[in-house]
Amino acid sequence: MGTAQITTARPEDLGIDSEKLEAVFARAKRDVDDGTLKSAQVAVARHGQLAGVRTYGTVQHNGVETEVPATNDTLYTIFSCTKAIVGAAAWTLFEDGLLREDETVASIIPEFGTNGKDQITVSQLMTHTGGFPLAPFAPQDWDDRDRRLERFASWRLNWEPGTKFEYHATSTHWVIAELIARRTGMDFRAFVREKMLDPMGLDDFYVGLPESEDGRVADVRHLVPPTPPPGGWGEVTPDAIKTFNRPEVRRVGVPGGGGVAGAAQLAMFYQPLVNGGVTSSGKRVLKAETIEWATRVRTKDFHRVPLLDYPCNRALTVVVAGDDGNANLRGFGKTCSPRAFGHGGAGGQIGWGDPETGISVGYCTDGFLDEVLQGRRITAIGSLVGQCLA
Repeated sequence: MGTAQITTARPEDLGIDSEKLEAVFARAKRDVDDGTLKSAQVAVARHGQLAGVRTYGTVQHNGVETEVPATNDTLYTIFSCTKAIVGAAAWTLFEDGLLREDETVASIIPEFGTNGKDQITVSQLMTHTGGFPLAPFAPQDWDDRDRRLERFASWRLNWEPGTKFEYHATSTHWVIAELIARRTGMDFRAFVREKMLDPMGLDDFYVGLPESEDGRVADVRHLVPPTPPPGGWGEVTPDAIKTFNRPEVRRVGVPGGGGVAGAAQLAMFYQPLVNGGVTSSGKRVLKAETIEWATRVRTKDFHRVPLLDYPCNRALTVVVAGDDGNANLRGFGKTCSPRAFGHGGAGGQIGWGDPETGISVGYCTDGFLDEVLQGRRITAIGSLVGQCLA
């Protein structure tokens, strides 16, 4: 349906400085102009409306190498930005009394409680401290619930739950998807649509892409020779990334990384979450106290990101910027408030909202670069967004 379904306002009417907003757009455009990226799309929102969205460059669709212009209606695989969307839908279970942090996962999903995993709590699951980060799960099994449950039973612990942090690239959110199914009787994709995307008016945000939309999605491409992932990200291999160019994989809506959206949809997803749980049309998706509770950091100082050795700052399925000087390493730039929360995605996708300023941002690209270039771009764009207030 396109971004026309999302209301755009004059930046100044939203308390956004137009010149500062243009600096955000210029930074995104620069990477396309100098050939670093083939395409980029960025959007900034406040007060329930878009302040602006821009798309630059060209993309490829459906495995065809022909370059076509990217537009504001182009969609991208947002990878782990998906975790925040599925996670926020799961927050409604807590709000409705259907789920508790201190419950063990195995008390809800008995198939999961094997090989020492019976002690893992819902809180540990949602903060990536559960201890099964490298749980094997082949793509051909993703959309078969019986095979998923068999996989749950086969998974083993890599370390004692709660003792350390290591990113669970997809395993945690497959379990969250099953928690949703057990406690609601609904498929997680339908639940996310009913609880989050439809009330927010995000028709073009997909967890499970319909066949009719395949032609709008930019194929992912490696723009520099791909390298093995850094420590703690072992599942996010170059081959796994390219898997998301396959239509049958996009249909699955992998809950930890298979969402499809545009930058505008990603920015607008965070607007109700930084505005007390209410959309601009007055629909309530969550109570303000639920959002504040869910975005409180649960992890401790010893829960540190491998190799880089800084505190991970994990709330329930989202990352919190924090006030320790490491917000940029967590994907927020250097100018947001400590309360900003969200989740980035492989390849440098950006999605976060800041309750202090009311600003939210979405950024998407189809191009994968090396980690250093990607990190610099995330910091630069996030920092410019954080200082957009008039």
